[in-house]
Amino acid sequence: MSLSFASLGLSEERTQHLASLGFAEPTQIQAEAIPHLLSGRDVIGQAQTGTGKTAAFSLPLIEQVDPHNPAVQALILTPTRELAVQVAQALCSFRVDRNLQVLAVYGGQSIDRQRQRLKKGVQIVVGTPGRILDLLNRKALDLSQMGWLVLDEADEMLNMGFIQDVETILSQAPSDRQTAFFSATMAPEIRELATKFLQTPTTVTVKAAKTSPKQIQQVAYVVPKGWNKFRALQPILEMEDPETALIFVRTRRTAADLTRQLQAAGHSVDEYHGDLNQSQRERLLLRFRQRQVRWVVATDIAARGLDVEDLTHVINFELPDSTENYVHRIGRTGRAGKTGIAISVVHPLEKYKLRKIEKRLKQTISFERIPTRAEVAARHLERLQDQMRAAITSERLASFLPIVSQLQADYDLHTIAAAAMQMAYDRTVPTWQRGDDSPSPKKVEASVRNSSGHRSDSKPEPKEPREPIKSKTRKN
Repeated sequence: MSLSFASLGLSEERTQHLASLGFAEPTQIQAEAIPHLLSGRDVIGQAQTGTGKTAAFSLPLIEQVDPHNPAVQALILTPTRELAVQVAQALCSFRVDRNLQVLAVYGGQSIDRQRQRLKKGVQIVVGTPGRILDLLNRKALDLSQMGWLVLDEADEMLNMGFIQDVETILSQAPSDRQTAFFSATMAPEIRELATKFLQTPTTVTVKAAKTSPKQIQQVAYVVPKGWNKFRALQPILEMEDPETALIFVRTRRTAADLTRQLQAAGHSVDEYHGDLNQSQRERLLLRFRQRQVRWVVATDIAARGLDVEDLTHVINFELPDSTENYVHRIGRTGRAGKTGIAISVVHPLEKYKLRKIEKRLKQTISFERIPTRAEVAARHLERLQDQMRAAITSERLASFLPIVSQLQADYDLHTIAAAAMQMAYDRTVPTWQRGDDSPSPKKVEASVRNSSGHRSDSKPEPKEPREPIKSKTRKN
């Protein structure tokens, strides 16, 4: 029997809010760490990125912090500004009481603005060691009422040379605080730091996923020379026509750009990233679950709460940093014994990354060529035939029979039917498929005959599609 967030000791209000965000059940690190943190114990958590550790320490903090006390009550140290922002955004998404204020502080941002925010009252501060020390030295950050301290990505702190700064901060924090260290690995220096600053900690270890589900078909498409990824993605999407899909990118900017291009092409798609406020996230999640939007372009950090049943496709428009993140991404499809498809779009120089993933997972990723225009056209005709069969059995068919009778006085039935199919085809075929160089009937017919799920070994047509990559297409 699977655990629930309520069984871990979180409040009913919190668990209901998590459910609205799409958090159905806790991950292993959450299930093991949250009860210890809620009980006041110090914790050492060893877990890879993508296992849900941000929620593992964030949820207990939010449960215990007093939103009506304007003092800094919790401090989270992160090695990079990007992670500081991501953790702060996650905390904001988990909160229920809007009085609870979270502030991310890091170098490169106006320190005066950060000082002003701290003066107004902030309960949780997330920041990089250098900026935290700067604020402490300026007496702008008061830790006298701090009850919780989290060191996130401790191994990265070590790799980046921040351990001395971290030790200085830990020395200035109240001794009666609750402390948690989270790290992917436990180097001797990290263990020594934990021995010095944690009080009889409980160790929670979660092994990284080594394999992906067998029912997930993993496919990679190599972008032809001279093409960009969006140009390559168009025919892939037209061939696959995913019922539901998560399209992963690395940055919010790429998410916004790709979403705009896909929407311009007529696809049912929206973006999900850290710039969205809580109400926007909730609305998008509801629309995605109700199939009002078919595809979502998301960054890794934002997609943590985007769990949707019966997800048919995961598309890596940009590859993740690690094998663990790759497994975490594609594991969103192929659940509960169902099949799923994971597609990666890679430049030739990125093929080695997938070879490393294959070796690590001991699973095969099949490399396919980009579908040709003739194959895409053939797939459109197949779908059109299916739609025609469905229309023939529709009750609405009777209302169109008088029109056919009138046309039959001048044309035979085969011509009338072909004209109707041509009209339907022209309304759905993407614009980069049209023009004087559109696939010939013989090519399309040959592709239809060969469309058994396996494409031939012929080379991709190098000049396809010939239209600019930002051409507007219409979705089928």
